[in-house]
Amino acid sequence: MASTPVSVAPAPAAPLAPWRRLYRRIERAIVPVLVLAGWEVFSRSGVLPPALLPAPSQVFLAWADWIFAIDGNTQNYSGNWIFDVAHSAMRVFAGFALAGLLGIGLGMAIGWSRTVEKLIEPTLQILRPVPPVSWIPLAIIWFGIADKPAIFLVFLGSFFAVLLSTIHGVKTVDRNLLRAGAMTGGSPGKLLRYIVFPAALPSIFSGLRIAIGSAWMLTVTAEMVAVKSGVGYVLWDSYYFLRYDLVIAAMASIGLLGFLSDLVIKLVAAHVLRWQKGSTLQAKEG
Repeated sequence: MASTPVSVAPAPAAPLAPWRRLYRRIERAIVPVLVLAGWEVFSRSGVLPPALLPAPSQVFLAWADWIFAIDGNTQNYSGNWIFDVAHSAMRVFAGFALAGLLGIGLGMAIGWSRTVEKLIEPTLQILRPVPPVSWIPLAIIWFGIADKPAIFLVFLGSFFAVLLSTIHGVKTVDRNLLRAGAMTGGSPGKLLRYIVFPAALPSIFSGLRIAIGSAWMLTVTAEMVAVKSGVGYVLWDSYYFLRYDLVIAAMASIGLLGFLSDLVIKLVAAHVLRWQKGSTLQAKEG
């Protein structure tokens, strides 16, 4: 007589000890707090003049005035943080969007077609090692002193990360999936749309995360030389006036904005790639 299969429910996880629950809540903040505390102690020790290495508390005061216009200690920049961030964010997302659209489209074409790969990839590989900052003179000549050269430099800094990740994603698609799609009568267009593009999405999102970091780095460089607004311009202008507390506040602002931008891409990727949930180490870590 055949036996009836019995489903076994997974055993409930044992409750965590109180100290372990507390540790999990604060573990991400431990290293930043230790770094800030060590920095505060070192700055106040007198090893370096306070003007050369402002303490975190001094930086926070300058940053707070830049954002909320508390006491006017940042002078012309007092209360203008949101406008400076808006200018930088516009340049970053304009260049990043152009790089994403062109990088994904061209990467799909190069990864899928040997003809396109032979025609275009050698030229791109020659251009790829050229540092984006070396394009600054030409960008200023072509576009003048305004937003366009900054957007162009952000585009250059982001484009190749998206392009190479997309090519890698397309070229590593499982051939068995393509054979199965072709056997069911799928045209090349349908194979690209329903098999190749979804399979390449994890690599594409990896490229987008690298690209958004490069975009923030490049927009600061561009704002130092090509425009007169934005967080990068504030950083460079504060350096000329020896306001190193505001320089560090600008650096911290860029780091925070880059972190938030990357977090948005991670959330979008987690939603789009929810079919990976439970099957990868990244999904397990959350």
